[in-house]
Amino acid sequence: MPPADVVRARPPIGAFFDMDKTLICENSGSLYMKHRYQRGEIDGVELLKGIGAYLQYKLGILDIRNWTKNMMLQFRGRSEAELEKEALQWFDEMVAETIYPEAEQLVREHAAAGHVVAIVSGATKFVVRPLAARLGIEHMLYTRLEVEDGLFTGRVIEPICFEEGKIYWLQQFIEEQGIDLAKSWFYTDSITDRALLDLIGHPVAVNPDPLLYLEAVRRCWPVRFFDPPLRAARR
Repeated sequence: MPPADVVRARPPIGAFFDMDKTLICENSGSLYMKHRYQRGEIDGVELLKGIGAYLQYKLGILDIRNWTKNMMLQFRGRSEAELEKEALQWFDEMVAETIYPEAEQLVREHAAAGHVVAIVSGATKFVVRPLAARLGIEHMLYTRLEVEDGLFTGRVIEPICFEEGKIYWLQQFIEEQGIDLAKSWFYTDSITDRALLDLIGHPVAVNPDPLLYLEAVRRCWPVRFFDPPLRAARR
């Protein structure tokens, strides 16, 4: 046997989680639109537009990149610190209660196994970071917004963390951490993550949309359905 000091450590295993409908039972964007409506920041027409955009996304007909860029323009000139404070309050009031208990347990199991756990989401850090903190997740990949002198410019840092953009940011993270992708896990509800599911050793469909469900059945991927948390189910 070679000396202990030359035995190479095994590369770590990753456990990657999408966020909306995977870790939480709601769409975070829709929750935020509802939050802004309740605060009087948008009217009913804007709320309906947001709901319409979500339905288009679920049908696969929304240009998510242009939609994200246009949506982020509304934050131009706003203080990053101010928005972070507001987002923490919104998370506590509307998002925390939507966390799937089974997803939280799954995160704990991967962490206990020594896996590198990360959230990989198209959302911004204002919901991803509070959720990661609540679940004890250290690593996060999300859509980044440009900030200058503490203020948002209204621009999005490319690529958006969606479809091939998720793969771009995840590949960088994997290289930094030295993760063994062939032994890693990825959990998602959306067919838009199919390319990433193809790259991972253990793809899992969680509360899948119809297209992902069909793909998972065809390819014999595990499918899991989580029960919604009681507080969210009563709303």
